[in-house]
Amino acid sequence: NLIDSFLAAGLVAVLFAPMRNRLQRGVNRLMYGERDDPYGVLSQLGQHLEATLEPGAVMPAIVETVANSLKLPYVEIALEQEGRFETSASYGSSTGEATVLPLVYQKEMVGHLILAPRSPGEPFTRADRRLLEDLALQAGVAVRAARLSIDLQRSRERLVATREEERRRLRRDLHDGLGPTISGLPLQLDAARYLLRESPTEVEPLLLRLKTQTKDTIADVRRIVYDLRPPTLDDLGLVGAIREQANNHLSAMARGKGEPGEEAFHVETPACVPPLPAAVEVAAYRIAQEAMTNVARHARASTCRVSLSFEDSRDMLWLEIVDDGVGLPEDRRAGVGMSSMRERASELGGTFEVAQVSTGGTRVLVRLPLPASEELHHNEEYPQWRIPVSS
Repeated sequence: NLIDSFLAAGLVAVLFAPMRNRLQRGVNRLMYGERDDPYGVLSQLGQHLEATLEPGAVMPAIVETVANSLKLPYVEIALEQEGRFETSASYGSSTGEATVLPLVYQKEMVGHLILAPRSPGEPFTRADRRLLEDLALQAGVAVRAARLSIDLQRSRERLVATREEERRRLRRDLHDGLGPTISGLPLQLDAARYLLRESPTEVEPLLLRLKTQTKDTIADVRRIVYDLRPPTLDDLGLVGAIREQANNHLSAMARGKGEPGEEAFHVETPACVPPLPAAVEVAAYRIAQEAMTNVARHARASTCRVSLSFEDSRDMLWLEIVDDGVGLPEDRRAGVGMSSMRERASELGGTFEVAQVSTGGTRVLVRLPLPASEELHHNEEYPQWRIPVSS
């Protein structure tokens, strides 16, 4: 009868509806992974990142977790490297089709999250997109942290390698250059003493040769010392050393191209520059020196402005070199000088940028962080280094 039918239908609904729901969830999990449990996916990703100790294993863990959690055939993370995106980690096999999501950290683009659809021609649903965007937000923070750790490790390795190369160079210069010269001086002095008794007329030419060798040895010592730290930084300070380099380029231009205008090299600095850490001084001086040399040799510029300034918080030194020359070539490749300037800035945790100026010419901008312990403010004890507009 009708009542029995209703009772039977209710009993079937009560008994079999939960089984149907569990079966449906099982099918969805098999086909779409954990799409229906976004919190579980985020939690699983967080657990994997927490268990990952090595910075180099963070990005492989991200792509593997996303691929397995959502049953995707291919997931890739591409990091931004000097304007290009290069694959840093991938999981699965690429199918050709891909959806690209940006990895952003504090409005800074750090890379791309590239995902292949489950089946060819099958777009991601709205629920998939929401979950993937949430995953991209979490992954962006982790990728940024991992990239900083990797960059820090590479910087340490470069510092160690540079230090050992510098030690090797010093050892070679001292052992192969100064060592034999200094070792030969006593022998020649003994010969001069012998000639003084036996043949006094031959002593004078020998002493003249000894004098020449001594001068050459002194020049070698000065060269080695200059390579360690430019003496002009100790004699004139950073601003005075930069001015001296600008004056040298003015003299070279006057000899090669006729008398330059007063604005050929224009140096702008604060009225008062406090003492800076030795590493910051050397890096800023070497970068300014290399940049001005590039302008004098390659830019064919009529003016070049060198600007030295500090941020309002006095925790960052800004160095800017702008010229009105021919600008950067289209097929530009980073040479030794450009790479050296970039490495000097990155070794101190700073930034280096070179770009084309819209009105023509090239702009080099360097930011070097200053230690918090340095008192960067006006003080009567600080030397007043004032730089005129022209020489």
